[in-house]
Amino acid sequence: MQKVISSLFAIVIAAPLQATTFILPPADVDIIGQIETVTAGRQNTLLDIAREYDIGQNEILHANPDVDRWLPADNSEVVLPNRFILPNTKRTGLVINLPEMRLYYYPKPKAGEQPIVITHPVSVGRMDWDTPLGKTKIVSKKEDPSWRPPQSLKDEAIAEGNEPLPDVVEPGPDNPLGRYAMRLGIPGYLIHSTNKPYGVGMRVTHGCLRMYPEDIEQLFEKVPVNTDVQLINQPIKLGWLAGSLFLEVHPPLEEDEEKYQDYMQSVLDAISDFLGDENNSGGSDAVNVSLSGSALREAIEEKSGIPVLISR
Repeated sequence: MQKVISSLFAIVIAAPLQATTFILPPADVDIIGQIETVTAGRQNTLLDIAREYDIGQNEILHANPDVDRWLPADNSEVVLPNRFILPNTKRTGLVINLPEMRLYYYPKPKAGEQPIVITHPVSVGRMDWDTPLGKTKIVSKKEDPSWRPPQSLKDEAIAEGNEPLPDVVEPGPDNPLGRYAMRLGIPGYLIHSTNKPYGVGMRVTHGCLRMYPEDIEQLFEKVPVNTDVQLINQPIKLGWLAGSLFLEVHPPLEEDEEKYQDYMQSVLDAISDFLGDENNSGGSDAVNVSLSGSALREAIEEKSGIPVLISR
């Protein structure tokens, strides 16, 4: 199936409406955003830069493996990994890709409006408190929520020798839910703000999804109750742009490392499945792609989370 896109449209979708809002491309185009660089110095940590440009902690570390996160050398070049392959799933509602630690929101466009996609980094559940996969909905929203720690967290705090948790934490600067929370249909799980923003983009939660306070403040008003939510596990993403095939790879979740032990084979299997889906989608032309072995190996070795051109 031939992929066609005009150079003008390529420029339009590469330019964000806001830092994290993009025009949604047509169904046969899968890439949004662009890679940029900034200059860092000793007055900026990588985490300061990540928050300024709405990037998660792991994302900016994987994209800049040779830059010290705490003391970047003066005039270091820092890559901003703000180009993304859209997850291979239905482009509707909220989509959260756990290994990528990133949320995508596809709001329903109003009459006469262009469809858009909004994306933000999130924190997900650590290995022993993993975030569940599957489909659910936003069932309620709360501004300035109180936090009622479950008994499991109270027991954990005592076992670790920490101060016992109270029955209720009222709204305020010590509330780990921050100022905004959206409850999922899966009992006990929320998308919420945080009083520890530097943990955004890491596996640090007890299963909930944390966002930068400024991100969820903007998203909270946009997402209505009953919005569909898809929680997915796609460390390998593939997508088309201007007839070329791109690959974006992330480290798998720790509990999946054995499954992805031969990452090259996992990528080749994913490519085969992706192209097979294209060939079976009803198009008249079969997808025949010549791959660059060196580009494949580099993408898999680096796992930078940045889309890499892999077709010749």
